[in-house]
Amino acid sequence: MSEIPAYTLSDGLEVPSIALGTYNLRGASGVSSMISGIDAGYRMLDSAFNYENEGALGAAVRRCGVPREDLRLVSKLPGRHHRYDEAVYTLEESLLRAGLDYWDMYLIHWPNPKRGLYVEAFQALLDARDRGLVRSVGVCNFLPEHLQLVRDETGEYPSVNQIELHPYFPQAPALSYHARVGVRTESWSPLGRKWRIVEDPAIAALAGEAGVSPSRLILRWHYQLGTLPLPKSGSPERQRENLDIFSFSLSEEQMAAISALGRPDGRQADQDPAYYEEF
Repeated sequence: MSEIPAYTLSDGLEVPSIALGTYNLRGASGVSSMISGIDAGYRMLDSAFNYENEGALGAAVRRCGVPREDLRLVSKLPGRHHRYDEAVYTLEESLLRAGLDYWDMYLIHWPNPKRGLYVEAFQALLDARDRGLVRSVGVCNFLPEHLQLVRDETGEYPSVNQIELHPYFPQAPALSYHARVGVRTESWSPLGRKWRIVEDPAIAALAGEAGVSPSRLILRWHYQLGTLPLPKSGSPERQRENLDIFSFSLSEEQMAAISALGRPDGRQADQDPAYYEEF
């Protein structure tokens, strides 16, 4: 398997160009799945307060045999704790649950714009960074207007914005905006599992043409777009397959054909960050 290329974020943190999503990986079985992912070669693991698996992540880190400094560990702040003091306490509690001294990256999970507290939360995380509790501060599901307000009020853009992005929802305007202001795009649900995109006939044909599986084709598309995909799997075999995307490349025509699958209704659920809120 080829070595995983790295991205350098705007704040200088170096991260792998693909990470293991850990949604629904909990308890003892979750620990085992995370360890198998690390064994497969993943060095970045993405968790969240609301996934209720920060403890499992910490246990996997302690048992995996890979030095802590070689890993990039991520968690997320829930919407109910956007007020400054609550954001600080939640981050501290996250570290205590995981048994870690710091998070490599801590993200605001949703902007929850009707509450209007995401700038306050972002400032709290920047101040926690100054205390050494987190190395890089990012966000999820922010629209350009949310990112710009954060920059106007705090003087910094987030290092990353983790958004829903897959062939049925390619998010070209967001990608363009992120590239312009120096925010790295992360892709959640990169395979669009609810839509079963890996079974799309166009994807199957392109995968056959490239001589790879549909999931490898889609994840390679993400990489060539410059995004950081977060495929989630508890299967060791699937984890290894999802990592094996750096030994081939797609042509401009193949890339365009995948992006052309985008739909106006491409979101997998009614979660438009302009109004959707998650607590």
